[in-house]
Amino acid sequence: MGKEIRIFSPATVANVACGFDVLGFCLDTIGDEMVIKQTKEKGIKITKIEGYDLPYEVEKNVAGVSALAMYNDLKPDCGFEIKIYKNIKPGSGIGSSSASAAGSVYGMNELLGRPLDKTKLTYYAMKGEALASQCEHADNLAPAIFGGFTLVKSACPLQILELPTPSDLYATLIHPQIEIKTAESRALLPKEIPLNNAITQWANVGSLVHALHTSDYNLIKEALIDIVIEPYRKQLIPHFDAVKSAVMETGALGCAISGSGPSIFALSKSEVTAKAVQSTMGDIYSKTDIEFETYVSNINTQGIKIL
Repeated sequence: MGKEIRIFSPATVANVACGFDVLGFCLDTIGDEMVIKQTKEKGIKITKIEGYDLPYEVEKNVAGVSALAMYNDLKPDCGFEIKIYKNIKPGSGIGSSSASAAGSVYGMNELLGRPLDKTKLTYYAMKGEALASQCEHADNLAPAIFGGFTLVKSACPLQILELPTPSDLYATLIHPQIEIKTAESRALLPKEIPLNNAITQWANVGSLVHALHTSDYNLIKEALIDIVIEPYRKQLIPHFDAVKSAVMETGALGCAISGSGPSIFALSKSEVTAKAVQSTMGDIYSKTDIEFETYVSNINTQGIKIL
């Protein structure tokens, strides 16, 4: 006993414009660190949280809820202690809760000799994610666990498709320092949408999947359009339209809301363009009184990493 593992649990971008609740991709330069330790004493404990003020009670912490769901099913002859070094701000729109929920089950699985595959780990992580967003969805969790781009074919039964990542694709993000809760953002969404909008949206999803398989950057640009969700959610994000217009002029392939916001992401062909987009985003927000952070990242095709 006493074995422990330190992991990097990455931030992720969900929805990816047209793929509401089904598409996501994994980032490489932003993420939490977690230490999972195997103990003789049975049960799950959260013993340390640094970075943000989050609950230590297992049933109130997304990392604890997902860990407990997995633990209660596997019934191992040991316990686990979880330490969370939180770098992703809760409510940022880049998968803060999913990094915690995925990290705890990933670490436990490694210490137990990997009895579970990645799909099963995602299933347990969804239990924790549901605490944060009031529903079980895997569009952030799947890319964190599988790496790269993923498509959630079905949530029940859970089926995740791994999509290829074009080699020269880079993400740029700006995180305005305001908080938007996923549950509140979901409340804005319409219960019904016009059929023409639905047809356009699923054509874009299909086109994006094809573009990722063929590394067709022009088609990626044509597909990264959201006419169903963005018109509602962008109301919560100051200067969204200005940012989107400016980064497209700078050369981005596409720009949309990351998850439920307030973070905004852009995808670009080449790191040079991605850094130019970063500068453009920063220029717009630097003229406001809103604090912000920007990031450039390649697409992390590995997912959670052992440090």
